[in-house]
Amino acid sequence: MQSPGRTLEFVIDGMSCASCVGRVEKALRAVPGVTDASVNLATSRATVATAGAVRPPELVRVVEAAGYEVPAETAELAIDGMTCASCVSRVEKALEKVPGVIDAAVNLATGRATVRSAGGVDAAALVAAVSEAGYEARLSSGSGGADADAEQERRSLELSRLRRSLALAALLTLPIVVLEMGSHLVGPFGHWLDAALGRQPVLYLSFVLASVVQFGPGLRFYAKGVPALLRAAPDMNSLVVLGTSAAYGYSVVATFAPDLLPEGTVNVYYEAAAVIVTLIMLGRYLEAVSKGRTSEAIRRLVGLQPKTARVRRDGIVTEVPLNDVLVGDLVVVRPGDRLPVDGMVSEGSSYVDESMISGEPVPVAKSAGAEVVGGTINKTGSFTFTATKVGSDTLLAQIIRMVEQAQGAKLPIQALVDRVTAWFVPAVIAVAVLTAGVWLAFGPEPALTFALVNAVATLIIACPCAMGLATPTSIMVGTGRAAELGILFRKGDALQTLRDTSVVALDKTGTLTAGRPELTDLLVADGHDEAEVLRLVAAAEARSEHPIAGAIVAAAERRSVGPAAVSAFEALPGLGIVATVDGRVVLVGADRLMRQSGIDCSGFGDRAAALADDAKTPLYVAIDGGIAALVAVADPIKASTPAAIAALHGLGLKVAMITGDSRRTAEAVARRLGIDEVIAEVLPDGKLQAVRNLRAGDRKVAFVGDGINDAPALAEADVGIAIGTGTDVAIETADVVLMSGDLRNVANAIGLSQATIRNIRENLFWAFAYNVSLIPVAAGALYPFYGVLLSPIVAAGAMALSSVFVLSNALRLRRFRPALDADVSADPQLRPGLAGAA
Repeated sequence: MQSPGRTLEFVIDGMSCASCVGRVEKALRAVPGVTDASVNLATSRATVATAGAVRPPELVRVVEAAGYEVPAETAELAIDGMTCASCVSRVEKALEKVPGVIDAAVNLATGRATVRSAGGVDAAALVAAVSEAGYEARLSSGSGGADADAEQERRSLELSRLRRSLALAALLTLPIVVLEMGSHLVGPFGHWLDAALGRQPVLYLSFVLASVVQFGPGLRFYAKGVPALLRAAPDMNSLVVLGTSAAYGYSVVATFAPDLLPEGTVNVYYEAAAVIVTLIMLGRYLEAVSKGRTSEAIRRLVGLQPKTARVRRDGIVTEVPLNDVLVGDLVVVRPGDRLPVDGMVSEGSSYVDESMISGEPVPVAKSAGAEVVGGTINKTGSFTFTATKVGSDTLLAQIIRMVEQAQGAKLPIQALVDRVTAWFVPAVIAVAVLTAGVWLAFGPEPALTFALVNAVATLIIACPCAMGLATPTSIMVGTGRAAELGILFRKGDALQTLRDTSVVALDKTGTLTAGRPELTDLLVADGHDEAEVLRLVAAAEARSEHPIAGAIVAAAERRSVGPAAVSAFEALPGLGIVATVDGRVVLVGADRLMRQSGIDCSGFGDRAAALADDAKTPLYVAIDGGIAALVAVADPIKASTPAAIAALHGLGLKVAMITGDSRRTAEAVARRLGIDEVIAEVLPDGKLQAVRNLRAGDRKVAFVGDGINDAPALAEADVGIAIGTGTDVAIETADVVLMSGDLRNVANAIGLSQATIRNIRENLFWAFAYNVSLIPVAAGALYPFYGVLLSPIVAAGAMALSSVFVLSNALRLRRFRPALDADVSADPQLRPGLAGAA
């Protein structure tokens, strides 16, 4: 939230005259807390002075409501030093205070912040704001591969440091536990220890060992926790510092100045302080290991990028780093090479395994003029291609970026966590202070000891980490697993919205069907030869540009019928074609053309009606004035479509089809597939209205399409799902992208969405239930009834395990198995990328 008396500046698009300026200024000044607003038409900038807590998103909203746009720029920061949900809240607030920032979303699991700003914000200001909040930040490079490599290196370094610190802490803590606990639990050992060394030397030895633990491995807690306390913004490190320092400090007083303590309260808790540090470090270590596993999908994607490329420059082939490849470079590819960037084949030919993109197991033939994609694998031959997209512009880089953005997203379900964590740590400290006060005032003797032990246990058992990790870790693993299945969530909140979908609306052409017509039937009249009729019809249709003509010509090519000479050709719009082929007059078209030409086609009438009812387009063929054949062309239903529709019904969803085709054809397709609702004969804007109608009654609608004409409906739907083999416009408009054209992945995407949200709810339940139930126990709430107190050591172990539990539960999503196997290769060696990384 913005501080009082702040001035905000941002860019506004769409203003064209002085009246626009007046309209925008009036809208801004009407916002509560805005004292003045000045808009400059020449620079397209607005300057807003506030006297209260005004959030930039509210200003952006009123500007857009007035009919103008506030272009938002997005920056990504890598944040170091965050350990719990309180850290996330603190960093977000610090970033949102930077002038021009609309909002900031911080992800604890990825350690990244996504900042939206109006009019651009200096990256240095963002980094400085994070630094002032007590954390370290650096601007993301924008290259998914480089960022992932750097992040992996930092994680490995941190893991190595944690491992060393944990080993040292455990090595020093073990003797303390043996000395302190052993003497209490094993009487003879205690007597021997007192006789051999004496009680005071044992205390001195424990003091030395505990001090090394406290200010050696445990120094990391002080480095973060103390500054946070001084800023009056305590975090989890602060809780650990307060708890362990209290136990350690009390023990030091008991060791060196016992007279300062009331009689009967002279006890030492060196083992508690040391064990707490060790157990929490163990939890941090296990948490770091688990966090590394949650980002495995990104690492696998980055692994698809080769580090170098063979480039031909001035006739010489040299191997250069991937980042040095330029647009226009000639890249030489050998058998078995992974293609470094996107491009177009200029020389040679080969077969390329593109299963990571399309899911198709069969390598694709490539020759001059064919497009190739970076990350795919060349199989047999050698070829040279011209680089067209390099660096962050390649398809693989865009995929990595989409996955990262989805993993860094905040779902609506996170809102509750954000509200709680804003006050969680201060509330825990308050409860600990209250606990100490109550035990001192009403507890049994030695009251001071009870007060200390229970206050420390209260501080240590609280775990904001589990709450902070509950949502982002599940999102990371869920979206990563989705990417491995060829499902890309472009927008993270679609992961939650998709779960609530009740209607799936599907485009027909290219989505339910192959999108290319095929000749399905050829019925010849008596006295005519099938091959000869096809030869004449194909020759005539070769002059037509209609898709149906292409289907007939392709069928003739597959059957290797001979060529024929066309001496005359005429296309009759809405009717068909008339041509002279090898001296014979050939007519191909609808029954209207036959009637107009005086040709009787009634003999095929019943068969034509049956074909039309089967979603096929019947055409009549007449040769030299007599009916010769009936042909039928259809856009075949994809082999995977029936199973996909059945799977959607199995999830309890209604399935609708929206198409521009005739109602008769659309209903025929719907009958074959068992589709619940048909909306036919619609234009692109009609598709948009159809989606709106389907949303009536508060129903959530997912729309699946692949074409430019589907873009409005994809944008209007609650969740837009684009077929990855479709157009760029459709993909850019969608919330979810299916990398292959297999519709079975729609059901898999919904199933994964349901599994992920269920996993998040489990994590949140555990995180909240853990804190709500165990903090009172640690404070001693059960002691008056059952005489039960919680040891600070047990509290530390429980706290460490709570985060590990949440992470482990999130990692179960990696084992998600789709209900339907989409069209991907069964051979892991042929599908090392999106479709096969499992």
